[in-house]
Amino acid sequence: MSRSISLLSLTLLVGLLFVHAREPFKPTSVAPHVPASWKAGLATVVITPEKFIWMAGYAGRDKPAEGKWQDLFAKALILEDEAGKKQVIVTLDLIGVPQELRRRIAARLEEKHGVPSAGLFMNASHTHSGPELRRRPQPPTEEELKNPKVRDAWEYTQGLEQKINGAIDAAFADLRPARLTWNQARAGFAMNRRRDYSLPADHPNANKAPNPAGPVDQSVPALRIESPEGEARGVLFGYACHNTCLGAYHWCGDYAGYAQEYLQQNRPGFTAMFVTGCGADQNPYPRRSGVVPGVSDLELTQQHGRSLANAVEMAMTANPIGVTGPLRQAYEEVTISYEDTKRTPHQYPVQVIQFGETLTIVTLGSEVVVDYSLRLKKELAGPAAVWVAGYSNDYSGYIPSTRIQEEGGYEAGTGWARGIEKIIVDKAVELERGLK
Repeated sequence: MSRSISLLSLTLLVGLLFVHAREPFKPTSVAPHVPASWKAGLATVVITPEKFIWMAGYAGRDKPAEGKWQDLFAKALILEDEAGKKQVIVTLDLIGVPQELRRRIAARLEEKHGVPSAGLFMNASHTHSGPELRRRPQPPTEEELKNPKVRDAWEYTQGLEQKINGAIDAAFADLRPARLTWNQARAGFAMNRRRDYSLPADHPNANKAPNPAGPVDQSVPALRIESPEGEARGVLFGYACHNTCLGAYHWCGDYAGYAQEYLQQNRPGFTAMFVTGCGADQNPYPRRSGVVPGVSDLELTQQHGRSLANAVEMAMTANPIGVTGPLRQAYEEVTISYEDTKRTPHQYPVQVIQFGETLTIVTLGSEVVVDYSLRLKKELAGPAAVWVAGYSNDYSGYIPSTRIQEEGGYEAGTGWARGIEKIIVDKAVELERGLK
């Protein structure tokens, strides 16, 4: 009798499991109380070079790439508020955003889609495992094109522009109702890579780096996009740290590439987009072969990617904050000069994007040190949370703070005149106040 009951129970259990296995997946919103008052469109395109060309990031490289660990991607996100105002966000698994490339894409965006320059935010992950780009505004001369390194960078950059425009167009075609939520978590592998300049010169640790006590911004902001039915469609997330886990000759998105890959696993149709923060003086630690016995560079990279992905998962699901409109945006280029007055001053981009009273994103060009993020979060503190991104809309070398210019060292060696921090911060504050 007991055996018959056991067989019956087993049969019922198998039947229930079969029924549940056939039930369609039902998405669950992380914030069903938040109205789906936005429209969002997402698109992705592979931008891995089709041949092994020279790589960007390390001056000591003496040969082109020779393999691939990961594809590189350009991803586009379009956000539209209830009034129809649009913000276009493009993330790139590349060393930087050439300013002239951004200007051409912005001009086309306004002509074709009616979105002004302030409505375009482009950010590069600063992976050191991507291709060399053409950064000069003018095309190479016939003599320069005889150099394979120059020719390949020029041809790749031209093709990249077409792919980015295609991704933007595809994201516009994907526009549909969406719910936005945001929050932030933390990931602890970023560390200040400079030595401790507060120590006297004769101190035994005076010339040792990294500096575990140095300033960092280990926050992980995450903007989640989901359908009105609660299906997760994508996430825009950030971290302030160099993508320099790897030094080999293989294409790879570095830790940010793996974080995006892990977030997309088991989520069909989901798009994860990485935004680099003010990480010019931050490196991922532990870093490089031999630091952890038996663990390769690639394995360390994947570990940091998993750590960041876990933080994003927490930010997406723990007490999500509804993001409301209206969308407001401002973009200006301010003049910053070099110490060498013979050099042409640079037009430096500063951008502010506001999502109602909930979230403010400040974007700064090129390789910005962490002091800018920490300062702007204090100066712009208010009802809206502040997210500061570097490596945006431009790529013209390190942007040191006044502190770093006074201390000296690697990040201070780009030759900018004193006072650029005040110029940049003042413009960001002015734009933010103007939007209010």
